[in-house]
Amino acid sequence: MSDANNKDETKEIILDSIADGVFTIDKDWKITSFNRAAEQITSIPREEAIGQRCCDVFRASICESSCALRETFRTGEPVVNKAVFIIDASGRKIPISISAAVLRNKDGEIIGGVETFRDLSAIEELKRELEKKYSFQDIISKNSAMLKIFDILPSIAESDSTVLIEGDSGTGKELIARAIHNLSNRRDNPIVTINCGALPDTLLESELFGHKAGAFTDARRDKPGRFALAEGGTIFLDEIADTSPSLQVKLLRVIQEKVYEPLGGTESVEANVRIITASNRNLQKLVKAGRFREDLFYRINVITVELPPLRARKEDIPLLVHHFINRFNNLKDRLITEVSPDVMAVLMNYDYPGNIRELENIIEHAFVLSKGTVINLECLPDSIRPKDKSTEIVSHSLEEMEAAYLKEALRKNNWNRTKTAAQLGIHKTTLWRKMKKLGVEIPE
Repeated sequence: MSDANNKDETKEIILDSIADGVFTIDKDWKITSFNRAAEQITSIPREEAIGQRCCDVFRASICESSCALRETFRTGEPVVNKAVFIIDASGRKIPISISAAVLRNKDGEIIGGVETFRDLSAIEELKRELEKKYSFQDIISKNSAMLKIFDILPSIAESDSTVLIEGDSGTGKELIARAIHNLSNRRDNPIVTINCGALPDTLLESELFGHKAGAFTDARRDKPGRFALAEGGTIFLDEIADTSPSLQVKLLRVIQEKVYEPLGGTESVEANVRIITASNRNLQKLVKAGRFREDLFYRINVITVELPPLRARKEDIPLLVHHFINRFNNLKDRLITEVSPDVMAVLMNYDYPGNIRELENIIEHAFVLSKGTVINLECLPDSIRPKDKSTEIVSHSLEEMEAAYLKEALRKNNWNRTKTAAQLGIHKTTLWRKMKKLGVEIPE
């Protein structure tokens, strides 16, 4: 056997012993070698890949727009750990991390390129499992107050009592309402939502209770209202504080007597509907101020769920960021993998007047501006992006921020580790390990 053949066989053995996928191309972009791991990740046999253009084999998300090999050919610099996805032989989308470099001959001339890639499917699956661990229905949290809510929601769902969900705008009140409905014995019937603050009073009454033909000028035929559409199921009245006193009387009747009258009608209609209400304002204060009926308040306040604002559950921000990244990756056919440490520092320090909805909008804004696979500071909205990159908020590392967060939680609990762990929703041994890792000490 010739020396050339021996060298080729040795090269093939070495390449096949590497756990990452490896392939090489010539200057015409045709694949010249394709190792065993590459076959396993792509489900494409070596003999089918060799001689083909790499873009025809991989059908990767960056082949047309930002090919790593084309970039390294242009700059002469290697590309390291760039996250993309490829389509395997069965049409499955596989997330991978790629690195690329040029190949030169002994005279320093470029003769081709080499690319290695690592299957990230297992890592993405672990991230999904972590998200599931802290998920309840469609709600994600590891905050202790939210975990207590998760614990009582099944019991709330089993009853047919009215529920009042209180919390700032954007905290997820509708998600809680849907979770209650989905866990209840009404789950096979519809849940109907209406925002009471989005419609004028006369139109809202018609929307809720329906109307008969001739009830007003444009009412040419009968129209069922939201209560009729929710028959057998659940109606969610969001922002109930915005209803007028006259409509509050009608809602009180539905709750007390389980009947209502469509606008322009003369006969009562029975309502087999569970009522869940929500408000971003404190209804008890509105009652005391004479701006909300006391009798209605006590009827809807049988069970109260209070949702904390995002600024009070900042430990959820990394989970929510990952959740929104996954969602927008699927919606926009992208493969953004993470936010940079600087971005996470900004997100952790922001107070979110718009709560979870605002965080979702921030991530969507970043998706629009991001050109790579990592969200950087320049992708954030101007309103939250630090004007000076040297500011203290950015200079903190995530570990420093976590240490500060733990210290504050311990201080609020008089440095009692058991109470602090319970408040954070973690085991006290986990808290102890975190304190040791981050250098957090109990004062003498």
